[in-house]
Amino acid sequence: MNSNRKTGIIVGVLFITAIVSSLLSGVFSESIDNPDYLTVVSANENQVLIGVLFQLTLTASVVAIPILMFPILKKHNERLGLGYVVARIFEGFFDVVIAISMLLLLTLSREFVNAVAPVTSYFQTSGALLIALHDWASVPENFPYGLGALILNYLLYKSKLIPRWLSVWGLIGATLMLATGVIRMFEPSLIYGALPILVNEMVLAVWLIIKGFNSSEVSS
Repeated sequence: MNSNRKTGIIVGVLFITAIVSSLLSGVFSESIDNPDYLTVVSANENQVLIGVLFQLTLTASVVAIPILMFPILKKHNERLGLGYVVARIFEGFFDVVIAISMLLLLTLSREFVNAVAPVTSYFQTSGALLIALHDWASVPENFPYGLGALILNYLLYKSKLIPRWLSVWGLIGATLMLATGVIRMFEPSLIYGALPILVNEMVLAVWLIIKGFNSSEVSS
């Protein structure tokens, strides 16, 4: 098995890891969305910590994917290949911010529960700010994510490293993702625009694991 084939498999696994980690992070940290989060988060400490772990796993996967793909992409366009790396690093930065906000909320919840006579208004204000940080960090994250997907699928389309129908799907999904980012600035709860690119990445992952990159184009 040559190095490019191994890269395809690893990148495919990382795409799946990123998607699954993102979903599981939301599942295990759902107590943050509870109206009584000041007490519920502390009561579900282990679940929140697992959610943070999945969020950090997502971050590591997001950053590792472009770094692994850069040696292949730079053969077709080094500047855009580097742009893909930079875009996903920025995406990873916002993922880290989300993880930190979850840990800070857990700390605040512990303090609230352990306080003999907590000043409720203080804890509610601090909690509201942390929840806002958690929610709003996911909004600008859409832009480097969408931009990275746009760059990647453009390069995949031009290079024919994968079937063009798959990269065209990715280009459409990336464009919808960028549009969703703009809309979420006014309606943060809107997430359905991310579905096309998420499904595309899952299909891409399976393709890379089973088929790999087009070997004739990788070596060109």
